Amino acid sequence: MNERLSLSELAHAVNGWCEEHQIVPANGQAGEALSERNLRYYRSLGLIDPPVVGGGQGYGEKHRLQVSAIRLLQAQGLPLSRIRELLFGRDLAELRQIERQGLAERAGHRAHSFRPTLGEFWAVFPLDDSFLLVSRRGESISQEKREQILEILKSSTTSPCRKT
Repeated sequence: MNERLSLSELAHAVNGWCEEHQIVPANGQAGEALSERNLRYYRSLGLIDPPVVGGGQGYGEKHRLQVSAIRLLQAQGLPLSRIRELLFGRDLAELRQIERQGLAERAGHRAHSFRPTLGEFWAVFPLDDSFLLVSRRGESISQEKREQILEILKSSTTSPCRKT
């Protein structure tokens, strides 16, 4: 993709890509469709590089890959702060690899994917680097309960009787 896109065209291109690959953010913190406003916000957070040229047509393949990677990571329930850590400084080849790997992982898990039903508002709470907790009604969890759950998870993953 050597063409230069406007912010609106970039949003449209990534929305089409997300629809084609069924990429949807895992919680209510991000809308299903990207807008120019979302992209400006991501730019202000340093998630997207500045446009390469002015005049409103300065977005290219790297920008599309950056936004696609953001959407893939949002589909896993990651917050923008963690996404920024994972994507900061990535070059074009690394972003292409992230896209390929993300799509391959999703293809392997597609049969197990789930989405909110009508009337549900999901809230996702990271427990640690490996586990997320999802509330189907948007309810929060106390720090004490979070720590209890983490303790159970840690004890089950370090058990010598665990099947592998």
